[in-house]
Amino acid sequence: MRSIRKIGAGLAAASLVLGLTACSSQGGAQNDAAATQGQRYTIAMITHEQAGDTFWDKIRAGAEDAAATHGIDLKYSNNEQGPEQATLVQNAIDSKVNGIAVTLSSADAVVPVAKKAADAGIPVVAFNQGIDQYKAAGAKMYFGSDESLAGQTVGQKLAQTNPGGKVLCVIQAQGSVALETRCEGVKKAYPNTENIQVNGADLPSVQQTLNAKLSEDRSITDIVTLGAPIALAAMQAQEGTGSTAKIATFDLNQDAAKAIQDGKILFSVDQQPYVQGYMAVESLWLNLSNGNDLGGGKPVLTGPSLVDSSNIGQILPYTQANKR
Repeated sequence: MRSIRKIGAGLAAASLVLGLTACSSQGGAQNDAAATQGQRYTIAMITHEQAGDTFWDKIRAGAEDAAATHGIDLKYSNNEQGPEQATLVQNAIDSKVNGIAVTLSSADAVVPVAKKAADAGIPVVAFNQGIDQYKAAGAKMYFGSDESLAGQTVGQKLAQTNPGGKVLCVIQAQGSVALETRCEGVKKAYPNTENIQVNGADLPSVQQTLNAKLSEDRSITDIVTLGAPIALAAMQAQEGTGSTAKIATFDLNQDAAKAIQDGKILFSVDQQPYVQGYMAVESLWLNLSNGNDLGGGKPVLTGPSLVDSSNIGQILPYTQANKR
């Protein structure tokens, strides 16, 4: 697990160094000339953000930091429904932005219009979701986690700590390919895994659904949530029903990090959303200003990065700064 963390950190660091190197060499000279002439790139970031999910605060923080570094006019918009998100991409095309960073949660709806942008000569970068679809969308690069690998990492970890149990995998957004892939990965490594669907936009209803499930099925030994806010709802359900099930989660926020420190959550598999947001914007700037591509035609992985009792002390301050 430590090697996975080091690899994820190394990739992020290498990408950031590349950005700084481009600034100080030929790319920097070109950008300085552009700045002298008053040129300012406009980049649209379009996501499937769901209301109330603090995960996206980190995506935006990374994107905004990269935009501030390079004097980029960042236009952020979101809609969790695929057709509406596709409309936002079309709006970005119509407004003649210089580049588009997009998540591909609803690939059937969003990929065709993202490809339309690429065909029109607008550089497109995919991030967060769409590791298997980004090339079909005409995206030059992809930044995110391998969700199947991440799910298997969770399943393997639980198989080591609590073999022979039963896992409940909680999916908070219907139709999300990435979330379903995570649970499939968990099941691949821990076959006795059952999925349950909840409405992640309504946390009280999430707790009620989990209350009912945990009361009904006392054989559940582990709960895997696919987002930090859902993990906190699972903690409340666990306490309310007297369940002894252990909780593991994907992603982090400050409360979930504190729960790991307190031993209430076993661990988190973090995909480092701050890095995703930062690199989505940074990579477009590098491409526009210096013709760079990152990844050599392969996805640039930002995770899985394991956060548990062994490293939470180091990472907790970064959650407070909204960067982990």
